[in-house]
Amino acid sequence: MISRLSIRLLNICVASLCKAQQLEKAEAVVVDGVRLGYLPDVVTYNTLIAAYCRFDGIDEGYRVIHRMTEAGISPDVVTYNSLIAGASRHRLLSRALDLFEEMLQRGITPDVWSYNTMMHCFFKSGRPEEANKIFRDIILSNLSPSSTTFNTMINGLCKAGYTTNALRLFRNLQHHGFLPHLVTFNILIDGLCKSGRLGQARRILKELGESGHIPNAITYTTVMKCCFRSGKLEQGFEIYSEMRSKGYTFDTFAYCTVISAMTKTGMMKEANDCMWEMVRNGSGFDIVSYNTLINLCCKEGKLENAFQLLSEIEKAGMESDEYTHSILVNGLCKAGDIDKAQKHLKCMKMRGFQSDLVAYNSLIHGLCEAGQVDYAMKVFEKMELKDSFTYSSMVHGLCKVRRFHAASKLILSCLREGMKVLTADRRAVLCGLCSLGLKQEARKLRSKLWMARALRWAT
Repeated sequence: MISRLSIRLLNICVASLCKAQQLEKAEAVVVDGVRLGYLPDVVTYNTLIAAYCRFDGIDEGYRVIHRMTEAGISPDVVTYNSLIAGASRHRLLSRALDLFEEMLQRGITPDVWSYNTMMHCFFKSGRPEEANKIFRDIILSNLSPSSTTFNTMINGLCKAGYTTNALRLFRNLQHHGFLPHLVTFNILIDGLCKSGRLGQARRILKELGESGHIPNAITYTTVMKCCFRSGKLEQGFEIYSEMRSKGYTFDTFAYCTVISAMTKTGMMKEANDCMWEMVRNGSGFDIVSYNTLINLCCKEGKLENAFQLLSEIEKAGMESDEYTHSILVNGLCKAGDIDKAQKHLKCMKMRGFQSDLVAYNSLIHGLCEAGQVDYAMKVFEKMELKDSFTYSSMVHGLCKVRRFHAASKLILSCLREGMKVLTADRRAVLCGLCSLGLKQEARKLRSKLWMARALRWAT
């Protein structure tokens, strides 16, 4: 007689191998089990289905159902929840709906996880209205919604741009006795921060502390980054100090956020100290971390260190991106080494980077600052892609050598391309034309600028 313990050990072995992504070995264990008389049960097959859906795709997972049927085992709600989750992971909404319908046809009653997964799938597919209907079905049915249900709904609303609705739902749930967990607070704080509602995010942070929950590094880092993005640097550094005083372990993301803010505000010594602290703590470096450090080195004029970090990226088996090289080009231009900057741009082309717009913008700015406006103009004309910063750098360079007539033509070209003309550039060209006595040309330019603005307002 086969004991239940033997089947449980079989399932533990299969689950361990699936977790390690060794699905062939997991299948071999099942085959060996059958040969020894240990027949797999629904848990065994559900474990395989979940693993196949996660690592090989939903089609591989669905094929296991046929094997279950042949073995005389009926799929259950866990079987279909795993398949629906696999479809949701890849935004296959129609497939998820088909699986949900198939589950109902088999007479399997969906549980709260079935509805949670469908709700998440609707949000991921950009259909928040249908997700809201699912949520209402859960509330109105005999099912008991879990904290995951509420978190899925709040997170989905925030990501869909309905932060006000998410906050209103949060308050309604509190009113009906729901005690939010830390993850719920973090989801809402993140949504408020991303929608630019820093004040409300800080109020929720304060409320989190009063609720008895202890904010974690994710909570603080989210608000801190929002402060820096909103230009509220003092508040950002206050949160940074609070994190340090409470002994939180910083991750790479938190370190990079602080280093970037310090670099932008000219706090080079503090940024450098923070960088070495990150190195000492052994935080796992990714390409974003390296880009932050390279940018810091370039800002301090330590180009040798910056290129040494580039070598470290390659030694670590990582691939640098266009931002890595754009930072280096910008650093070389600011150091006045235009030739080396151009050579590095050629290296970028040889590496096959799709976008080098930021690097070319840095080169044009560097050439103009070095007084090589004609050369900058040649580079500008050869560029296939341009943005408002490309035009701005070129206009600024032309104004610097008092070639206001050429700058005026460039502004008109910028308008024709449908790009925004920066206020500083517009003012510099108009004042320059007037100083040269070209008042009529200045009036024409001003008229066209007003017309372009009126057209934007009309649309």
